[in-house]
Amino acid sequence: MGKINGCLKCLFVFFNVIYAILGCVLTYGLLKITGYSQQISMVGGPSLAWGWVFAIGVLGISCLGIYAGISEKGLIIKIFAGFMVAGMVVMMIIGIIVVVERNQIKEQFDSASSELAESLMANDEIRAELEELQRTTKCCGVVSYKDWGGNIPDSCSCGSGYGSSYNLGSGCKARPQGTSGPSQIYSQTCGDFIYSYVHLMFQGCMAFCFGLAVTALFGLLISILMIHQVRRHDGTAGFPIAMKGF
Repeated sequence: MGKINGCLKCLFVFFNVIYAILGCVLTYGLLKITGYSQQISMVGGPSLAWGWVFAIGVLGISCLGIYAGISEKGLIIKIFAGFMVAGMVVMMIIGIIVVVERNQIKEQFDSASSELAESLMANDEIRAELEELQRTTKCCGVVSYKDWGGNIPDSCSCGSGYGSSYNLGSGCKARPQGTSGPSQIYSQTCGDFIYSYVHLMFQGCMAFCFGLAVTALFGLLISILMIHQVRRHDGTAGFPIAMKGF
């Protein structure tokens, strides 16, 4: 008979396997977005180095939890419980930092300037992605149509195709004098759509961080219960059983 209740042990190992899979998925996702690290940093996003630390940490701690549950060693379970305490605190701190970063980025979008747009438009990949975004969301420019200089692209054309499901409700306006391009352009800029997408990402990140904090608390409680069962088993095994005399 094992030291830990079988159902509790299976539940503990199961959740650690789930998070080990999550760590693998995060690692794969970081590999896929590594090529976009420059664009992420340009819009104020965090460095991917922290993402790698987080993904490897989730994977490593989950593997430690799996080993702790299977081995039923009190010391390993205590180490895992320590990581749960640290993880819970770190996730709460990261969640608060994400809230602060979201508010700062909102201020940056609200006070977006031509200098910010100029730095973005200097990248050919971003220019191509912006043109595709303009066709899809029916908008023109990051801050304004002036982001394109005097040559407004056809993706800003506001014609009969106006009114997609991504429509921001901007309407059309005449092309300003002194510029070349379509006669009618979208009056709505793409900054609002970009921020709504960034805001959604931050909301998901906040939910993820606080969800992990709650899960870490749950893992800590199970670890404490497992440590108690291991101590009780080892303590019982340490007492000699009195033999009856016949």
